[in-house]
Amino acid sequence: MDTLEKPKYDHDFVLWLEFQAKLLRQGRVGELDLENLAEEVESIGRSDRREVQNRLTVLLAHLLKYQFQAKRRSRSWRVTIDEQRRQLELVFNDSPSLLKSYALTIFDDTYQYARRRVSVETRLNSEAFPETCPYTLAQVLDEDFFPEG
Repeated sequence: MDTLEKPKYDHDFVLWLEFQAKLLRQGRVGELDLENLAEEVESIGRSDRREVQNRLTVLLAHLLKYQFQAKRRSRSWRVTIDEQRRQLELVFNDSPSLLKSYALTIFDDTYQYARRRVSVETRLNSEAFPETCPYTLAQVLDEDFFPEG
């Protein structure tokens, strides 16, 4: 491909990506759109971190509801808990560093957000839930762990 055939980053993103991948496979590093390529690589990491934080929030919120609203437990809560665990497992399998460092780093803050979220959702005062997370990260991710209420 000559210069005239190079797809533009801001005109057709998918075509641009495919072209960048082709250049990489052919070892034509000098022709790569390095600035935009670097930005996209960084954005993948940000996206994975956001996914971990969002899924962990939903998982913690459902574990809290499961424990503190035992009379309202439903199959859908268990399905949601299982699904969040499964999706987190997939992300962690692809990027183990997100489990080893990132998930631990955000765990306490994520719990606080989940606690506030559950308080609003259930109309229970936030003091109805422990100030610090009553579960470890290992428990939260363990497919066999369900807190008793």
